[in-house]
Amino acid sequence: MTRSTPRTVLHRAAGSFAAAGLLAAASLAGAAAPAQAVDTPVFTFGGPAETALHPYPESGKPKSSRVGITLDNPSEDEENGGFDGDFTLTFDLSGVAGVADVKIDGEASPDCEITGTKAVCEDWGIRPGSQPAAHFVVTAADGSENGDTGTITVTGQADGATFTPFTTRLTVGGPDLVMERLPLKSELTPGEKQQAPITFANRGTRDADGVLLTLRYSRGLDIPQRYSNCEYTVDDPDLPDFGWTTALCSVEGAFEAGATYTLATPLTLEATERAYYDTFVYGIHENSAAQRTALRAGAPFERGSGGVLKAVPAKKGAAARSTDLTPGDNQQEADFRTENTADFVAYGDQVAGAEGSTVKADIGFRNEGPAWIGHIRSGEDVATVDFTVPQGASVTSKPERCRAVTADGKYREDQNSPAPRYFCNTSMTVRDGAGLDLPFELRVDKAMVGASGAVTVRNTFLKNPKLPFDPKPANNTAYLILNGEGDGSDSGGATEGGDGGSGEPSTPPTSAPDPEESPSGTSGSATSGGSSSGTAGGSGGGGGLASTGSVALIASGTAAAALAAGLVLFTAARRRAARHS
Repeated sequence: MTRSTPRTVLHRAAGSFAAAGLLAAASLAGAAAPAQAVDTPVFTFGGPAETALHPYPESGKPKSSRVGITLDNPSEDEENGGFDGDFTLTFDLSGVAGVADVKIDGEASPDCEITGTKAVCEDWGIRPGSQPAAHFVVTAADGSENGDTGTITVTGQADGATFTPFTTRLTVGGPDLVMERLPLKSELTPGEKQQAPITFANRGTRDADGVLLTLRYSRGLDIPQRYSNCEYTVDDPDLPDFGWTTALCSVEGAFEAGATYTLATPLTLEATERAYYDTFVYGIHENSAAQRTALRAGAPFERGSGGVLKAVPAKKGAAARSTDLTPGDNQQEADFRTENTADFVAYGDQVAGAEGSTVKADIGFRNEGPAWIGHIRSGEDVATVDFTVPQGASVTSKPERCRAVTADGKYREDQNSPAPRYFCNTSMTVRDGAGLDLPFELRVDKAMVGASGAVTVRNTFLKNPKLPFDPKPANNTAYLILNGEGDGSDSGGATEGGDGGSGEPSTPPTSAPDPEESPSGTSGSATSGGSSSGTAGGSGGGGGLASTGSVALIASGTAAAALAAGLVLFTAARRRAARHS
């Protein structure tokens, strides 16, 4: 039967918010409309559209089901969007008299009480978002028959607020679709294919008029067939990092109670070249407009153009089991580990600025593939970018995902003042071709030639930095060069147009020209404000930096002011000399 999920609740809440906004706009447009109509909040209820009840048994106690009702405040203002006041919710149970017996779950609904054919819940305060309103334990009534049905209507009342009524249906008996688990191979290699003969049974008390097969698979998997009775969407908007493909297949037919069915032609499940850790979710539901709408959840779907996906009676029935009209067995999941690699390539930057100025630097890494990396089950971050601040500079602005640590990588309570080192975690997925871009702003406290700070992409555990999927650890480190000699082309860990990295780390300077030997020309404009001439997106060269030198403090204020111009002239002089030698 159709159930509410966190996903549908979120979309329902969003829809309610939009509706409230339209009402408010309409009130503002009408000059005669009272101001109170704009300010009165409108709250909605959520819950299952219908719940199936186990038929009343000939002997023993009846099996119970649960019905949870939520109360939704569409405001997105966490601080000021709450409703501060008393409210009362009333549940009219007269519609299920003789069909179902309804009791309150006392632990989940402590402020609710049933009197006759009404349940009343009293409470105070409605915070933004969705929250539990009441939980009921329901069973088929003694004397009820298969197919009997009735409704419970929910209303609310509060001074200064409006509640939209809600109705949920209880029905005795019904189809109970059960998805059988497939014996799929879990250890794969890129390009490997296997058959997926989806099999399901109807263990309910009534036939199902059509079924809706749902298939969801993460970025590293593919089902090449695109059936004309299926609709598809890629990159679920609710789970943007997962790269899910979702297929909803409407399969026609009368699926009899007690029978088992399988697909006329098995699906083909393929591990693509970008597979690593992946998940396949397959489920079966009754086919209805409400179920399709709930599963679409507002995402754009496109219909396939291939043949028709059909289900036929299975030659061998599934093992017998007791009837259970619950949706918990409508779905199965399978996890896969594909023998594959991903090359995480760090990139740095090269920036210049006079003493006291602020410069902007872009650092991070790219996943050059072939695999995408996703920790779907654990939700753990994939990697960490470990950034050491160049000597003579201090960070004035950092990305929100980055946390300040001590020079040796230990916890630092102060997250506001500049730190010598920063850890920036990824999310739980990193797609092939994607990565992590980290814009920093740094103040030049002391003008120094070729100060450098390492940019390393590593495991999230500092004591175990190796990325287990990355076969090229040499390009996991690049450098941010501050006031260096080069033109910025050597600060990254990958070679533009190459194969995702040369396998050699970019290295910081080892020596520098004596400041007294540097040209002191003052013509040309000095850099102010720190424009970046470094690489972006990890396109720098993979070899060692052209400049070699120890970090040297600029001795005088005049030299600091002319630093950028001097570096340009010095570099030009060296290049002219090289051409004429």
